Amino acid sequence: MNTVIADLGIEPYRSQQIFQWIWQKNAADFSVMTNISKELRKSLSEKFTISGLKIEKKLSAKDGSEKFLFRLEDNNFVEAVFIPEGKRKTICVSTQVGCPLACKFCATALMGFARNMKAYEIADEIRIIQREKKVKITNLVFMGMGEPLLNLKEVAEAMDIISSSVGLSISQKRTTISTAGLVDGLDYLLTSPLKVKLAISLNFPNEKVRKKMMPVAKQNPIKEILKLAREYSHTKNMVTFEYVLIDNLNDRLKDAQNLLKLLKGIPSKINLIPYNPHPTLPYKSPSQEKIKKFHQYLLLSKHTITLRKSRGREILAGCGQLAGGVIK
Repeated sequence: MNTVIADLGIEPYRSQQIFQWIWQKNAADFSVMTNISKELRKSLSEKFTISGLKIEKKLSAKDGSEKFLFRLEDNNFVEAVFIPEGKRKTICVSTQVGCPLACKFCATALMGFARNMKAYEIADEIRIIQREKKVKITNLVFMGMGEPLLNLKEVAEAMDIISSSVGLSISQKRTTISTAGLVDGLDYLLTSPLKVKLAISLNFPNEKVRKKMMPVAKQNPIKEILKLAREYSHTKNMVTFEYVLIDNLNDRLKDAQNLLKLLKGIPSKINLIPYNPHPTLPYKSPSQEKIKKFHQYLLLSKHTITLRKSRGREILAGCGQLAGGVIK
């Protein structure tokens, strides 16, 4: 925006005023920007339009979670989820239309991959939900549709909008980027100025099974991922390893033992996520007894262990259930 304003020969501070109107005051038209002269408003209206994502559908769950289906300008669709929990108001954000990683247990993979989202589209998910819910969003998780580390340029630019004091003003320290584990992307995050938290979807301590269920693992060995995770925990923020528990696939005590062996010496949290079933996929969540035994075994370790409570499952808003409203 600074470049556009400069090219028009307008004072640089005007770009911040316009930016604030769009992102903080939800301005849909230049005419409402009352701290800008009428002449400038008229000029901007003649040269530009303000557009963004459109809400196609909303679904509400009993636990207060709400799923938003957004239509993009090219008629593609993405989903984002609002998750309230006391004073904490979280949005699960998408970064791609579909996903190219083809993880066997994830509904988003069934969409295939259309394109990367632009930075303003990513940020617009948050702006619109915040406007609709009339609350201040406190936390963000980049855990929606797509792999954020395959869209790093736009994700980084979106973070500029999100964390700017004249933008959405959400701290990077309250933002988590989740990845299936891309070595190049992890290396970028490690050396970038971003101060976000990092979550890595490990899921399968057996590398052979991981490669089968998560094809991206074939080019991104666990050994390299763990090396970068250790460094991230020591130099930036403590890494969280996400572990989706799938019935009869990775829910044995032996799997828990192997998981702890892998993470030995890495300051980290382990977030257990009982699998969220999807009607088009054959996988299911383990029994409560299996989940409890797995959880209790991990509690004996030095890691911080959390057992995620499923949110929005009945509206297919849980982890791994987002599919853009339409599965091809």
